[in-house]
Amino acid sequence: MEGISMFRKLMATDNDAAVAILRLVLGVVFFAHGAQKALGWFGGYGFAGTMGFFTGMMHIPAPFAALAISAEFLGGLGLILGLFTRVAAFGIFCNMAVAVAMVHHQFGLFMNWTGTQKGEGFEFHLLVLAITGFLMIRGAGATSIDRLWSSSRENSMRTQVRTQAA
Repeated sequence: MEGISMFRKLMATDNDAAVAILRLVLGVVFFAHGAQKALGWFGGYGFAGTMGFFTGMMHIPAPFAALAISAEFLGGLGLILGLFTRVAAFGIFCNMAVAVAMVHHQFGLFMNWTGTQKGEGFEFHLLVLAITGFLMIRGAGATSIDRLWSSSRENSMRTQVRTQAA
């Protein structure tokens, strides 16, 4: 019974359209980045190429490299669908925190708009950390599978309570 309660808490969300917009936009961005790494779409190197870069050049252990690719691709897909939104947001949050700690902190806050830095700063990552933190707290919002499941469970519980009271 406790496992069911935890699952309900994981899926619980309101019907907020603003949360849904935030979730959908972040989902599209991360699905595209993940598709580059996992499938080679949008000019990416695909799974083998990305794994080679992560493990060979960056010396990331293969299981963590695969998790990073999965977090972006599956996390982006999960956010688009609003499916296990808190889990998807957590995966992307971890991915961005590691990216800042391992690579981007050395280039400062700002992106490399002018091409004068040796790498990209972490302002994008900071925004993603804030958005994913928000989604982990609030859930998926409107137009999500999480909302559909949580609202159907709420309705069935109300029906059971009414039936028992009658």
